[in-house]
Amino acid sequence: MGVFFQFDDVDAFTTVTQGAPGQRVFFLYARQGNISVAVKCEKQQVAAIADFLRTAMTDLEPSAELPRSLSFETPPPFEAAFVLGPIALGYDRENDRLLVQLEEVIAVDEDGEPDEEAFDDRGQVRVLLQRDQALAFCAHTESVVSAGRAPCAFCGRPMEPNGHPCPTMN
Repeated sequence: MGVFFQFDDVDAFTTVTQGAPGQRVFFLYARQGNISVAVKCEKQQVAAIADFLRTAMTDLEPSAELPRSLSFETPPPFEAAFVLGPIALGYDRENDRLLVQLEEVIAVDEDGEPDEEAFDDRGQVRVLLQRDQALAFCAHTESVVSAGRAPCAFCGRPMEPNGHPCPTMN
Protein backbone atom coordinates (compact mmCIF):
# COMPACT_ATOMS: atom_id res chain seq x y z
CA MET A 1 0.00 0.00 0.00
CA GLY A 2 1.12 3.58 -0.72
CA VAL A 3 1.72 6.16 1.98
CA PHE A 4 -1.24 7.06 4.17
CA PHE A 5 -1.40 9.95 6.64
CA GLN A 6 -4.37 10.87 8.82
CA PHE A 7 -4.11 14.21 10.62
CA ASP A 8 -7.09 14.60 12.97
CA ASP A 9 -5.52 17.45 14.96
CA VAL A 10 -3.07 19.02 12.51
CA ASP A 11 -0.53 21.56 13.80
CA ALA A 12 0.23 23.01 10.37
CA PHE A 13 -1.36 22.84 6.92
CA THR A 14 -0.03 25.23 4.34
CA THR A 15 1.04 25.90 0.77
CA VAL A 16 4.79 26.00 0.11
CA THR A 17 6.64 26.86 -3.08
CA GLN A 18 10.15 26.25 -4.28
CA GLY A 19 11.75 28.23 -7.08
CA ALA A 20 11.33 31.64 -8.70
CA PRO A 21 8.03 32.91 -10.17
CA GLY A 22 7.42 31.18 -13.47
CA GLN A 23 9.47 28.21 -12.27
CA ARG A 24 7.74 27.61 -8.95
CA VAL A 25 6.83 24.14 -7.78
CA PHE A 26 3.87 24.00 -5.40
CA PHE A 27 3.46 21.70 -2.40
CA LEU A 28 0.83 21.13 0.25
CA TYR A 29 2.51 20.57 3.61
CA ALA A 30 0.90 19.09 6.74
CA ARG A 31 2.41 18.46 10.17
CA GLN A 32 1.11 16.98 13.40
CA GLY A 33 3.69 16.72 16.14
CA ASN A 34 6.86 15.33 14.60
CA ILE A 35 5.06 13.65 11.68
CA SER A 36 4.90 15.64 8.46
CA VAL A 37 4.17 15.12 4.79
CA ALA A 38 4.43 17.17 1.61
CA VAL A 39 2.48 16.56 -1.58
CA LYS A 40 3.58 18.04 -4.90
CA CYS A 41 0.73 19.79 -6.70
CA GLU A 42 -0.24 22.44 -9.23
CA LYS A 43 -0.92 26.10 -8.53
CA GLN A 44 -4.51 25.67 -9.72
CA GLN A 45 -5.06 22.81 -7.27
CA VAL A 46 -4.02 24.82 -4.20
CA ALA A 47 -6.06 27.79 -5.44
CA ALA A 48 -9.14 25.55 -5.86
CA ILE A 49 -8.73 24.10 -2.34
CA ALA A 50 -8.47 27.61 -0.86
CA ASP A 51 -11.50 28.73 -2.88
CA PHE A 52 -13.58 25.77 -1.68
CA LEU A 53 -12.58 26.25 1.96
CA ARG A 54 -13.29 29.99 1.82
CA THR A 55 -16.74 29.33 0.31
CA ALA A 56 -17.49 26.58 2.82
CA MET A 57 -16.57 28.88 5.69
CA THR A 58 -19.05 31.53 4.53
CA ASP A 59 -21.79 28.89 4.25
CA LEU A 60 -21.32 27.54 7.79
CA GLU A 61 -23.14 28.76 10.86
CA PRO A 62 -20.94 31.08 12.95
CA SER A 63 -18.88 29.25 15.57
CA ALA A 64 -18.88 30.13 19.26
CA GLU A 65 -15.27 28.97 19.45
CA LEU A 66 -12.71 31.78 19.64
CA PRO A 67 -10.08 31.72 16.89
CA ARG A 68 -6.53 30.84 17.85
CA SER A 69 -3.61 33.02 16.90
CA LEU A 70 -1.94 31.25 13.99
CA SER A 71 1.28 32.06 12.21
CA PHE A 72 2.75 30.75 8.98
CA GLU A 73 5.22 27.93 9.48
CA THR A 74 8.16 27.53 7.13
CA PRO A 75 8.70 23.78 6.95
CA PRO A 76 12.12 22.20 7.16
CA PRO A 77 13.54 20.71 3.93
CA PHE A 78 11.29 17.94 2.65
CA GLU A 79 10.63 15.58 -0.24
CA ALA A 80 7.18 15.10 -1.70
CA ALA A 81 5.51 11.83 -0.72
CA PHE A 82 3.62 11.81 -4.03
CA VAL A 83 2.13 13.95 -6.79
CA LEU A 84 -1.43 15.13 -6.18
CA GLY A 85 -4.26 13.69 -8.22
CA PRO A 86 -7.88 13.59 -6.97
CA ILE A 87 -8.91 15.94 -4.16
CA ALA A 88 -11.88 15.40 -1.85
CA LEU A 89 -13.16 18.28 0.24
CA GLY A 90 -15.92 18.24 2.83
CA TYR A 91 -17.21 19.22 6.22
CA ASP A 92 -17.40 17.02 9.33
CA ARG A 93 -20.44 18.54 11.08
CA GLU A 94 -20.09 16.36 14.20
CA ASN A 95 -16.58 17.69 14.94
CA ASP A 96 -16.95 21.08 13.19
CA ARG A 97 -13.88 20.39 11.02
CA LEU A 98 -13.19 20.88 7.33
CA LEU A 99 -11.86 17.81 5.54
CA VAL A 100 -9.14 17.91 2.90
CA GLN A 101 -8.29 14.54 1.37
CA LEU A 102 -5.38 14.38 -1.06
CA GLU A 103 -4.84 11.32 -3.24
CA GLU A 104 -1.92 10.35 -5.40
CA VAL A 105 -2.31 10.76 -9.14
CA ILE A 106 -3.36 7.46 -10.69
CA ALA A 107 -0.91 5.90 -13.11
CA VAL A 108 -2.26 4.91 -16.51
CA ASP A 109 -1.15 2.17 -18.88
CA GLU A 110 -0.07 2.65 -22.51
CA ASP A 111 -3.75 2.78 -23.58
CA GLY A 112 -4.53 5.58 -21.11
CA GLU A 113 -6.50 3.27 -18.83
CA PRO A 114 -6.01 3.46 -15.05
CA ASP A 115 -3.50 0.92 -13.78
CA GLU A 116 -5.62 -1.16 -11.35
CA GLU A 117 -2.60 -2.19 -9.26
CA ALA A 118 -1.43 1.41 -8.94
CA PHE A 119 -5.00 2.48 -8.09
CA ASP A 120 -5.04 0.23 -5.03
CA ASP A 121 -1.54 1.33 -4.00
CA ARG A 122 -1.87 5.12 -4.26
CA GLY A 123 -0.94 7.46 -1.45
CA GLN A 124 -3.47 9.39 0.61
CA VAL A 125 -3.36 12.26 3.07
CA ARG A 126 -6.44 13.18 5.13
CA VAL A 127 -6.40 16.44 7.07
CA LEU A 128 -9.12 17.75 9.38
CA LEU A 129 -8.88 21.52 9.86
CA GLN A 130 -10.39 23.73 12.49
CA ARG A 131 -12.08 26.82 11.08
CA ASP A 132 -9.25 29.17 12.00
CA GLN A 133 -6.72 26.81 10.41
CA ALA A 134 -8.80 26.75 7.23
CA LEU A 135 -8.95 30.56 7.15
CA ALA A 136 -5.20 30.84 7.75
CA PHE A 137 -4.59 28.33 4.93
CA CYS A 138 -6.82 30.34 2.59
CA ALA A 139 -5.16 33.68 3.38
CA HIS A 140 -1.65 32.31 2.97
CA THR A 141 -2.47 30.32 -0.18
CA GLU A 142 -4.15 33.31 -1.81
CA SER A 143 -1.07 35.46 -1.16
CA VAL A 144 1.27 32.75 -2.49
CA VAL A 145 -0.80 32.25 -5.65
CA SER A 146 -1.03 35.98 -6.35
CA ALA A 147 2.73 36.43 -5.83
CA GLY A 148 3.52 34.85 -9.19
CA ARG A 149 4.27 36.58 -12.47
CA ALA A 150 2.25 39.68 -13.31
CA PRO A 151 -0.39 39.19 -16.01
CA CYS A 152 -0.08 40.87 -19.41
CA ALA A 153 -2.41 43.89 -19.67
CA PHE A 154 -3.50 42.79 -23.16
CA CYS A 155 -3.90 39.00 -23.10
CA GLY A 156 -3.85 38.13 -19.39
CA ARG A 157 -1.11 35.51 -19.77
CA PRO A 158 1.78 35.59 -17.28
CA MET A 159 4.60 37.97 -18.19
CA GLU A 160 8.14 36.65 -18.32
CA PRO A 161 10.97 38.90 -17.06
CA ASN A 162 11.93 39.58 -20.72
CA GLY A 163 8.32 40.01 -21.90
CA HIS A 164 6.38 37.42 -23.87
CA PRO A 165 4.93 36.86 -27.33
CA CYS A 166 1.47 38.39 -26.84
CA PRO A 167 -1.13 37.01 -29.26
CA THR A 168 -3.15 40.25 -29.12
CA MET A 169 -0.15 42.44 -29.95
CA ASN A 170 1.07 40.61 -33.10
